[in-house]
Amino acid sequence: MKRVTLFAGHYGSGKTNLAVNYALELARAGQKTLIADLDIVNPYFRTRDSEDELDRAGVEIIVSPYANSNVDVPALPPEMYRVTDDRAYHAVVDVGGDDRGALALGRLSPALREENNYDMRFVVNFYRPLTQTAEAALGVMREVEAASGLRFTGILNNSNLGAETTAADIRAALERARRLSERAGLPIVGTCAREDLAGALSDIDNLIPVRLRFRTDWAIF
Repeated sequence: MKRVTLFAGHYGSGKTNLAVNYALELARAGQKTLIADLDIVNPYFRTRDSEDELDRAGVEIIVSPYANSNVDVPALPPEMYRVTDDRAYHAVVDVGGDDRGALALGRLSPALREENNYDMRFVVNFYRPLTQTAEAALGVMREVEAASGLRFTGILNNSNLGAETTAADIRAALERARRLSERAGLPIVGTCAREDLAGALSDIDNLIPVRLRFRTDWAIF
């Protein structure tokens, strides 16, 4: 387990929900945990219910003041540098969608490379319009890497249709995930499934049951 775990992917991939789930699991395991939202376009932690749950679990929250602004390459606030500077914490980072959102991460990348104690997970949802094929998803992956100055270390297959997802939908996307893995030269570190679907998918390697933490009318897990 690396000290810093970054979740990045295209808008609608579900990276934020996975980041929240992971931060809560770390806190339950007794780890000092902080979660940083680098999504300057579509900030999640402004949602009050999630903020309360993280606070109750003892997870510290860092949000950029540039969220919802038209600033493309913001200067990070000093608190955001706790991700790299405060090594007493396990840091979970929700990186903004595609290359524009990853620009903010570029401010942290030199320190992350120097410490060399991070994992960066590419979260892919093959049911989103701009990542419906392995080739399209690979293009997004390379854009994020170029913008952030960091390389991905693994793939999280989070293909889903929100609350309407079935076990068959998840199985149908597996081959595209395997193709992406081959093209990128990276392992599939997990296939995510809503908790109530996990039993029907228990034969899938590295299955990760995920709890939805968004309003169900727009949730992408």
